[in-house]
Amino acid sequence: MGTVDVFEAFQAGLMDLDGFSHIILLYHFHASHSYKLKVVPFLDSESRGLFATRAPKRPNPIGISIVKLEKVEDGVLHIRNVDILNDTPLLDIKPYVPEFDAQVDVRIGWLKKIGKTVAGCKSDDRFR
Repeated sequence: MGTVDVFEAFQAGLMDLDGFSHIILLYHFHASHSYKLKVVPFLDSESRGLFATRAPKRPNPIGISIVKLEKVEDGVLHIRNVDILNDTPLLDIKPYVPEFDAQVDVRIGWLKKIGKTVAGCKSDDRFR
């Protein structure tokens, strides 16, 4: 569980957001200062192309996460399933809309081979 503190100047934009169960957060990977085009990603031990991973060290360090929105209270978003470092600069907030965002006929590339899921896994510090 975590929170997102929204600057007062932007809090009027939170109106009606509490009607959504999930939101999309776009943010800046502020702790990432370099990148490699081949990385060993989380959940794997084999080198992969950066753009086939979710690794945070990127040429343009922008992250995206879909999180569960528990409530909006006095400019603070209370969220679950968060995988973001403390004090990460938030760039934008968007509602998650299944008709736009959920895809049904998907392939998951190299992830299919490893057969692991993120549930219960904790990240290491390889991307700091």
